[in-house]
Amino acid sequence: MEITAVRTRLVEVVVPVHNEQRALRASVTRLHTYLARHFPYGYRITIADNASIDNTWQIATELAGELPHVKAVHLDEKGRGRALRRVWAASEADVVSYMDVDLSTHLDAFLPLVAPLLSGHSDLAIGTRLARASRVERGPKREFVSRSYNLLLRSVMGARFSDAQCGFKAVRTEIAQALLPGVEDEQWFFDTELLLLAERHGLRIHEVPVDWVDDPDSRVDIVRTALDDLRGLARVARKTLSGAARIPVPARIQRAQLPKGMARQLPRFAMVGVVSTLAYLALFSLLRQVVSPLPANAVALLVTAVANTAANRRFTFGVTGSAGAMRHQFEGLIAFLVGLALTSGSLSLLPDGVSHGVELVAVIIANAAATLVRFLLLRVWVFNPRRRTAR
Repeated sequence: MEITAVRTRLVEVVVPVHNEQRALRASVTRLHTYLARHFPYGYRITIADNASIDNTWQIATELAGELPHVKAVHLDEKGRGRALRRVWAASEADVVSYMDVDLSTHLDAFLPLVAPLLSGHSDLAIGTRLARASRVERGPKREFVSRSYNLLLRSVMGARFSDAQCGFKAVRTEIAQALLPGVEDEQWFFDTELLLLAERHGLRIHEVPVDWVDDPDSRVDIVRTALDDLRGLARVARKTLSGAARIPVPARIQRAQLPKGMARQLPRFAMVGVVSTLAYLALFSLLRQVVSPLPANAVALLVTAVANTAANRRFTFGVTGSAGAMRHQFEGLIAFLVGLALTSGSLSLLPDGVSHGVELVAVIIANAAATLVRFLLLRVWVFNPRRRTAR
């Protein structure tokens, strides 16, 4: 039944596409029909074609001519983030949003996604496939990569949102346009960076559990995207530590401070971690020439864990002298076991015959996920100054 409520607010739905001639017409027609029948607010569908070389742009212009409230925008350069930036920055809608062209997310979640933004309760909203109430159908490889990536965000970056990669997001337009200058990425990391920037400045992020079915014809290069995301995370971490990215924030956020000592310890721990990770990857690659992945991972991780504990003991937590060194190493092995479990588990989940590059991506993600556990164990237990004083 068609809803006849007065449409006084405007929501812009961007569908970024690149070489999507196969799915574009059916998906946009389905989306348009759904919004016309079930969405109680004004809407606009914008097809953002970023540098397609097939018939995508022709189909997009045809749809814009055939369907009301549909327009098409063409970009000469590729990039999902670039397409979203172009449309969102010029939008006069109350809320801007986007969804993937395959419409993997059930459209019944769209009104719950944008309603908290239109009411002013929240600033950004994301669909999440990782909530208990979500219903998701996808292969084990994508499931592993997605969960590992979001675990990495929570452990290393302190993110509180659960699913950065779901292609189903919305933002109040004035918030989006305030955040965009602080977002550098133009590709797949764009929305992760947007969410991290928003959360760092105290903005409210609303999450909606979604029903989601994987598109078997998806052409996303998982390994390349994972590496790009890791580079993006490193860049955002540097900006966070240096305070390079700033937008107007509430006074309560400006007054917030890290726990005592952590402002000094975090950068030092990060530097030790980078050197340890590079040494681990080099040793793992060397050992892989003579042994299988699991023993190569165990030996490489053990050697670098011992060196990592010693370096953090001296440089991060300022413990000098030989007193307690053996105990610190023994307790540091707890963090080693966590890392071993995560990296071995990630390697075990990989299908047989994968390339060495895929193995490296898997252990990098798993290692990063263990980083938070290591830092917390070292800070609150192994090198806790109260514990040392008590002894």
